[in-house]
Amino acid sequence: MGSVAAAVQDDSTSPSELEAAFLERCAASGDTAYGELRELLSRLHDPATRQEARIFLTGLRRRSCSDPGGEEGFFRRYGFCVRELLLHDSRCGLPITTLSSETEGFQQRKKLTMMEIPSIFIPEDWSFTFYEGLNRHPDSIFRDKTVAELGCGNGWISIALAEKWCPSKVYGLDINPRAIKIAWINLYLNALDDDGLPIYDAEGKTLLDRVEFYESDLLSYCRDNKIELDRIVGCIPQILNPNPEAMSKIVTENSSEEFLYSLSNYCALQGFVEDQFGLGLIARAVEEGISVIKPSGLMVFNMGGRPGQGVCERLFLRRGFRINKLWQTKIMQAADTDISALVEIEKNSRHRFEFFMDLVGDQPVCARTAWAYMKSGGRISHALSVYSCQLRQPNQVKKIFEFLKDGFHEVSSSLDLSFDDDSVADEKIPFLAYLASFLQENTSNPCEPPAGCLNFRNLVAGFMKSYHHIPLTPDNVVVFPSRAVAIENALRLFSPGLAIVDEHLTRHLPKQWLTSLAIEESNHAKDTVTVIEAPRQSDLLIELIRKLKPQVVVTGMAQFEAITSAAFVNLLSVTKDVGSRLLLDISEHLELSSLPSSNGVLKYLAGKTLPSHAAILCGLVKNQVYSDLEVAFAISEDPTVYKALSQTIELLEGHTSVISQHYYGCLFHELLAFQIGDRHPQQEREPAEAISKEMIGFSSSAMSTLEGAELFVPGSKESGVIHMDLDRSFLPVPSAVNASIFESFVRQNITDSETDVRSSIQQLVKDSYGFAADSGSEIIYGNTCLALFNKLVLCCMQEQGTLLFPLGTNGHYVNAAKFVNATTLAIPTKADSGFKIEPSALADTLKKVSQPWVYVSGPTVNPTGFLYSDDDIAQLLSVCAKYGARVLIDTSSSGLEFQATGCSQWNLEKCLSNVKSSKPSFSVVLLGELSFELTTAGLDFGFLIMSDSFLVDTFYSFPSLSRPHSTLKYTFRKLLGLKNQKDQHFSDLIVEQKETLKNRADHLIKTLESCGWDAAGCHGGISMLAKPTAYIGKSLKVDGFEGKLDGHNIREALLRSTGLCISSSAWTGVPDYCRFSFALESSEFDRAMECIARFRELVLGGSPQVNGSN
Repeated sequence: MGSVAAAVQDDSTSPSELEAAFLERCAASGDTAYGELRELLSRLHDPATRQEARIFLTGLRRRSCSDPGGEEGFFRRYGFCVRELLLHDSRCGLPITTLSSETEGFQQRKKLTMMEIPSIFIPEDWSFTFYEGLNRHPDSIFRDKTVAELGCGNGWISIALAEKWCPSKVYGLDINPRAIKIAWINLYLNALDDDGLPIYDAEGKTLLDRVEFYESDLLSYCRDNKIELDRIVGCIPQILNPNPEAMSKIVTENSSEEFLYSLSNYCALQGFVEDQFGLGLIARAVEEGISVIKPSGLMVFNMGGRPGQGVCERLFLRRGFRINKLWQTKIMQAADTDISALVEIEKNSRHRFEFFMDLVGDQPVCARTAWAYMKSGGRISHALSVYSCQLRQPNQVKKIFEFLKDGFHEVSSSLDLSFDDDSVADEKIPFLAYLASFLQENTSNPCEPPAGCLNFRNLVAGFMKSYHHIPLTPDNVVVFPSRAVAIENALRLFSPGLAIVDEHLTRHLPKQWLTSLAIEESNHAKDTVTVIEAPRQSDLLIELIRKLKPQVVVTGMAQFEAITSAAFVNLLSVTKDVGSRLLLDISEHLELSSLPSSNGVLKYLAGKTLPSHAAILCGLVKNQVYSDLEVAFAISEDPTVYKALSQTIELLEGHTSVISQHYYGCLFHELLAFQIGDRHPQQEREPAEAISKEMIGFSSSAMSTLEGAELFVPGSKESGVIHMDLDRSFLPVPSAVNASIFESFVRQNITDSETDVRSSIQQLVKDSYGFAADSGSEIIYGNTCLALFNKLVLCCMQEQGTLLFPLGTNGHYVNAAKFVNATTLAIPTKADSGFKIEPSALADTLKKVSQPWVYVSGPTVNPTGFLYSDDDIAQLLSVCAKYGARVLIDTSSSGLEFQATGCSQWNLEKCLSNVKSSKPSFSVVLLGELSFELTTAGLDFGFLIMSDSFLVDTFYSFPSLSRPHSTLKYTFRKLLGLKNQKDQHFSDLIVEQKETLKNRADHLIKTLESCGWDAAGCHGGISMLAKPTAYIGKSLKVDGFEGKLDGHNIREALLRSTGLCISSSAWTGVPDYCRFSFALESSEFDRAMECIARFRELVLGGSPQVNGSN
């Protein structure tokens, strides 16, 4: 074009001569022709030469149309041609761009003028069918919208779309750089007339105002330039290249014509499950589209029906789209497209593609048959459909894909957002969006109180206030894993001699409570509960209460009685008269709906305060997705009761699954999110009537334990507490863990085998501890290790046994045993042996006890962080066998040993085979917790392995155990697979966490010792013991504390003066030794070190010199 430009300057050169010279140069090669066209485009872009260049194009068009060899001959000779593309059906005279209802007033042009070159796909049936599908939309779909066309080729669809529908902007995008240049030329061909003058539409705009073309790998141009789209349309390749290496080449303007043309026919593997059907590029386009399309946006794609209609539609449905098939037809399979890649897919899978013999065939044949038929000269066709799709709940789906894009691409293959029932979609998609945000925003799990996540309790209280006008606070709400757990824990808290329980609520109570006939008070053993089943009908129940005068009543309500308050008022009255505490279950009558039906109990509470002798219980099981996902909450307005209930859950269960609380919290949030808060003043409630009759208090064992136990200390709004007193890790959660959590919820139709963790746990304990859990062993799962431990305590009590704890044991476990009034005994330990049990001390203790149960924490001892070697545990087992003791080995704090040099790995199978015991009572129970083994900080999964059949039967007589949900089982099975198979990336994560803990331990030791503490040190786990040597006997007076410091009250002194909370010697059981947990979030750990130094300055004066890093 340079020579043409020069000739234009010379008036003596005629247009005809210019055109001839141009064509002569183009005839040299296809690449030369493209170079000339590129020069021509540069003149079209320049406003000063645009008109002349467009007139020059007019001459080329005339030559192309009038060539003696026809357009095809011109195309072969010069490497391009310009032809007219009809946009109407010449057979009927109607424009194909318009539906019959819209033909009136149609004035758009009936044809486009288009240039074609060999390295671009030439418009044919595939793209015509797509355009016909677009035409089935009403005009308003594209008018004034921002549109992107993927795989625009020579630009004809983008130009036709802009011509007909007047969108605000159309971005034509293609990975082929030559296609973009030709598309721009075609834009000028149709935006300007043959004289080079602009063609204006009814709005005074030209196609140049509405259309732009850019080189782009799918939607990368829009993403990079932050362009939000109203519509995305695409007609892109759907067959894998039979030569995969060819697709790895870098696409440039100078690539061969054959390679650039292949980009229109074939695609490469994209890393999506749909790759196996040749739909990987479509899948990537759809997911990229989700990030740039507006919430109300629409996508339209051409889908070759070769993989089958179900596969094509599922691509959209599982990504959260509603779909509409706009148009379907059959087209001939392009002869230049090699379908051998599809034959190979069929060879390696059970999937069969769908082709037809010629256009008239109606019975599909597979790719192999179609390939053979084509090779023999036959013609094959396939279905071609145009799908319009729109996101359901677009903002939430966008959050989900934003999370997946952030390093979790592998989870996308499991994603399934297709739902037959809209109510299921309306519940699950918002939760997945919330879960994605939570996992993305929280690198480590937040510290939540045992009474339940503060946000969840706020939401429950907000729901009660907004929908039922009950002014509750989060403190009034205590969260439990299930309704059954809540009922049993409440009964253990009060330990009534006689309780009446609704017959529908007794199924999960201990069998011993239901079989006892000791109704007379004189026949009761200390703290023994007797339960009498009662009918739910209120008049019969009231008669029983009056006659039997129970100390506690637990009941639900019949449906017909729950509508009004009368039955509830009568129950309150009769229980108050006889001195009974009332726990009323309203699980069946609480509706999580924006239009809840009448509820007499809640109606009563809107006008009157709940009396101190009554509490309300609600088990949440009414969700649309998971019938077995449960969370329960109790409501009390008596501070003494709700505080004791929260402390009971802390001691007996630990806490309720955070994920389960998130699930139901999301349902409450959806009901509250659209409401304007505090629109109506809260009506005055009548105060509760005074209770004249004395009610049963907490059991003596519960009372004494709660008074002396060191339990969770909540932070205030002004300043948070730094917790070095918790058995939890707050280290960053590895991405593999978050991926497994999310995958467990995005999947649908998970099979039982995918949630079966038995074999994985068997391998884990074999590899880690040499423990053989054979087919005769019972493996029981619990939400927490503590919940399983407490069931074992009840088994010990059932056998009238004595629990032996070494000094320096997890104080929660000791207090839990005392809470239920178990008989306990301490085994002396020494600081110089790391507070581990010595065989001689164990033997001396066992001599004094009948029916002993020995608790051993190992290989890593909690809370000391020291390690038992294989020889150590072998000696202890030998002593226990001699005395016929049951041995409870708690491995829950093991798996993160960071200094195990010289400590041999356990081989329990060998140890037990060498042990000879004549006492049948000798047995070993293995207790474990997967969160430490798998670094899943905050996500708990306890397990228990027993082989003694009598003990197994006893354990199952306490059926209220809170068990992990199937989603958690799926999560942990995936993670166990990574660990057991020694996945390199996962192994590196565990090594990294061990190194972090080692550095933290070293830093803590240096800080403590520089500040007047004697640190005992540690070799693993997340905590260590230290003695406040320099502080003992020192006087301190701060806000809320005054006295001489010792190993017990130093906890309160530290907390009140600095905000740092540790466990005192009362918790560890070792005189003067306190416990420090150091698996804190990085900034919290730094603050904790500052608190220790500040306390030294406050008590001892001076500034410590501390070196090291966390």
